[in-house]
Amino acid sequence: MSQNNLSLAELDQLTADNCDAGKRLTYLFDDGEFTELDRFVLSGSEPSGVVTAYGCVNGEPVYAFSQDVKVRGGAMSKAQADKIIKLYDLAAKTGTPVVGIFDSFGADLNDPFAAMSAYGELLMWSSNLSGVVPQIAVVAGVCSGAAAMLAESADFTILTKDAELYVAANSGIKNPAENAAKNGTAALVCEDDKAAVEAAKALLMKLPANNLSPVPMFEFEAPEGAAGKDAESFAKAVFDAESVTELYAGYGKAAYTAIASLNGQAVGVLATNKTADKLTADDASKLARFVRTCDAFAIPVVTFVDTEGFAADDETEAAGAVKSMAKLAHAYAEATTVKIAVVTGKAYGSAYIALAGKGANADMTFALPDAVISPLAPLTAAEFLSHDELKGADDLSAKRFELAAKYEREEASAAAAAQHGAVDAVISAEGIRAALIGAADILSGKRISRLPKKHSNIQL
Repeated sequence: MSQNNLSLAELDQLTADNCDAGKRLTYLFDDGEFTELDRFVLSGSEPSGVVTAYGCVNGEPVYAFSQDVKVRGGAMSKAQADKIIKLYDLAAKTGTPVVGIFDSFGADLNDPFAAMSAYGELLMWSSNLSGVVPQIAVVAGVCSGAAAMLAESADFTILTKDAELYVAANSGIKNPAENAAKNGTAALVCEDDKAAVEAAKALLMKLPANNLSPVPMFEFEAPEGAAGKDAESFAKAVFDAESVTELYAGYGKAAYTAIASLNGQAVGVLATNKTADKLTADDASKLARFVRTCDAFAIPVVTFVDTEGFAADDETEAAGAVKSMAKLAHAYAEATTVKIAVVTGKAYGSAYIALAGKGANADMTFALPDAVISPLAPLTAAEFLSHDELKGADDLSAKRFELAAKYEREEASAAAAAQHGAVDAVISAEGIRAALIGAADILSGKRISRLPKKHSNIQL
């Protein structure tokens, strides 16, 4: 028998002090109660540096791990990785969500090659689980290098305001959490670890347990107030009261993404008019990523379209506007979940095609009476279609606007779009909620299959 084996009492004493890591799990699980797994697993002569557990969140089973920064700085060792891998394996077998709470200064340098292999295995497991069960990462402290890649492999990454998430140290970024919100790495940034874990808990409530489970249903109250013109006011006026949680708020100025409930059913909400700006590469990436996340778990997608399309400036073109728009169109076209679009304002050319087009990207499309749906911006259309009338105009600018307004009324109105089958119905702003509820209900049995393939080759 090995002389290194400890008694149960010694193991109990050695692994008892996991205050912060264990406390964070109490924020997640109902009534703060959970069952710990592999508590006595050691890394050498010390605890593994992670608490792995299972319990109920909002009455549903969830697996979770929480790194313990007090044990060798939370360093990733083979023992720690094995505990997390076991959790991933159980989640795969049972179709159960996983929440990871990250707080570690990196790999265990006492055995660096084992640590690198461990990170590789963890990334493989997280990748295999992607789209099968929801994964939420909470970064409550330092999360660097390969650990940062693992955290960002989750469906949603939530940071505390003092968290540090980075691949390379000493980058010169003074506020890593704020930077993560701006570049789309963080779905949410919260005040502290308790708020961050509670945000993960609230998010889990609106996600199905796995890709084969039905979308969650809730008791709900109808919203109060009328819709304005911007994305946030539409969301609050249309979806169930107090159900809307905006995600990636700091990323992409014009795009809006949120998870909410409609008539008690979880839905993904997307819009293109959070601001009056045209879409940029960041906006396209934000919308595409969120559509793919919703589609992975068959969460219905509702898109409010009001945009003139992509920004026509050097910065947008340099960022790859065509590539970004193709990525967005691909994400919508590939998605097989329920897709409903409402044109609330302008929908020109490629923006209409990608976000609300009847060809591939929407099961049902509605439009408000004052919507403008056109293959070209009306001013551009006036130039092409009324060139002769513009030739002899005394005031060229005024004539151009006059002809553009005429084009909007006669050729690009919601009524014209309905006449040509480009929208299914023209509805009032007050009727949006009822129309969406009816559409979501009738489309709930949607079944669609794609051509057999290994995977699509989406622009990234």
